[in-house]
Amino acid sequence: QVHLVESGGGSVQAGGSLRLSCAASGNTDSMTVVAWFRQAPGKEREGVALINEDDIKSYSDSVKGRFTISKDGADNTLYLDMNALKPEDTAMYFCAADSRPGGAYLLYLPDQFNYWGQGTQVTVSS
Repeated sequence: QVHLVESGGGSVQAGGSLRLSCAASGNTDSMTVVAWFRQAPGKEREGVALINEDDIKSYSDSVKGRFTISKDGADNTLYLDMNALKPEDTAMYFCAADSRPGGAYLLYLPDQFNYWGQGTQVTVSS
């Protein structure tokens, strides 16, 4: 079992930056794919960024060039650095993990992830 806890959300103006963190505990050695998703009110959960078992990073087109996903293996922490934030980035952000290998296509398949955090809210005002 893996337990995920996100932090770092908040309210910022457009153009600002935030860093989200996701602390993992439990059977973290089983995690092969880790990712960030987001969900805005009335919308489906959307994949944002992912690191797979080969440390290959993938991003959705909507955040490419503005967001950076990274992880610290020693601390079992996943990060999402968000720059040049836009009002349309407003959403609840979730980290997710799974023990099965995969690639960028998993950004479109949130149901494939077994472990989820509780989410952290990001609000970007214009």
